[in-house]
Amino acid sequence: MLLDQLIFFPDAFVPPPPDGVEERWITAEDGVRLHAWYAAARPEIATLIWSHGNGGNIAGRGEVLLALRDRGLSVLAYDYRGYGRSEGRPSEAGCYRDARAAYDDTRARGVDPASLLCFGESLGGAVSIHLACERPCAGVAVVATFTTLNDVARVHYGALAALAGSRFDSLTRVRLLRVPVLVAHGDADELVPFALGETLYAAAPEPKRFFRASGAHHNDVFGAPGLLDAVAEFARFAVDQSLRPRS
Repeated sequence: MLLDQLIFFPDAFVPPPPDGVEERWITAEDGVRLHAWYAAARPEIATLIWSHGNGGNIAGRGEVLLALRDRGLSVLAYDYRGYGRSEGRPSEAGCYRDARAAYDDTRARGVDPASLLCFGESLGGAVSIHLACERPCAGVAVVATFTTLNDVARVHYGALAALAGSRFDSLTRVRLLRVPVLVAHGDADELVPFALGETLYAAAPEPKRFFRASGAHHNDVFGAPGLLDAVAEFARFAVDQSLRPRS
């Protein structure tokens, strides 16, 4: 669809993975093969299923992947269909299929849902929230994520935002979550306004946390002081909550 060409901006080139990072191939439910990188932390706090944004591919966050691993977080970063070395063409439904495939492959390798976090940035935050509504997990952490695609389009394109329809509606889905939620957002984000992150956070049920990345823009938010530490601390909290006996 034409609209998909305005939403997804994949990069086909993926270099070899960084040292200590494993390449994986995952097959989605419709047979599409997906390419992924996996970094194992030792010791491990939790495992993150990382859904990236709408541009580039997994290689663009290689340094962040390693930084999270060094903080005790194992990370599976996968490319949506049509991105990097993954087959197919991207679409909203395809992103959701790909996230389920990444999750199911991780579970099949013996990872307990009580130590799994759905982690996403920008559009990937919407994918992560959707995944957490479909699969059990310890928590959800999203960075620079919007409420709905329509809300972002309205900021940049005015009345043309109506073309986005109800795509990537995280505002509705975040209210359905029953696990801890972390929302992190740069207060200088020029693509997804900070106010949308605040609105998403306000709609999420407790327990929840908010991290304000002071001075951070959309594409440099992971460099904000304290952000990665906040993700690691949230992972500890979420796993602890998931392991507590239910009253």
